[in-house]
Amino acid sequence: MRTATIKRKTKETDIEVTVNLDGTGISTVSTGIGFFDHMLDLLARHSRIDITVKADGDLHVDYHHTTEDVGIALGQAVKQALGDMAGITRYASIHMPMDETLSRVVIDVSGRPMLVFRTEFPRDKIGEFDTELVREWFNAFAMNAGVTLHVETLYGENSHHIAESCFKGLARALRTAVAIDPRTAGEVPSTKGQLGG
Repeated sequence: MRTATIKRKTKETDIEVTVNLDGTGISTVSTGIGFFDHMLDLLARHSRIDITVKADGDLHVDYHHTTEDVGIALGQAVKQALGDMAGITRYASIHMPMDETLSRVVIDVSGRPMLVFRTEFPRDKIGEFDTELVREWFNAFAMNAGVTLHVETLYGENSHHIAESCFKGLARALRTAVAIDPRTAGEVPSTKGQLGG
């Protein structure tokens, strides 16, 4: 079972995240941030990774700490669930449309964290959610999952659609990259014999 649970408690947030990489896309998400919950639900559904998130954060300050810390915990959970990464497909690339928007997401589950994020939002907020927090979440996730992640919105006009195309793109890329390739099951997909170093 490729599962993991991560608990993270600071003076700003109290978070528990559980993932099952071989799930069916079930999500139980409660962060207190409606739009963010929606994005995490999309991530679970389209990646087919079961995701449970319970987060209590200092929302009276703003949404930054909660959003970033959920990214940290979710990234750590995915990394732990992957174990030695034997047999995974490793690489994936997707173009994700969302109405007038098109985003490209490319991932290498390499053990080497890197984020390239080339996405701009025409508005500062989606409802009460600061659009700059989308990048903060992706950065926290990539750094803690140990993945190389490139996210680029090729075009788009609606901020909600842009964010959604990024999260759905990550979901579909993750779905492929963490899947076990039956032709290489048991082998670490690297000429080094290991990933992450």
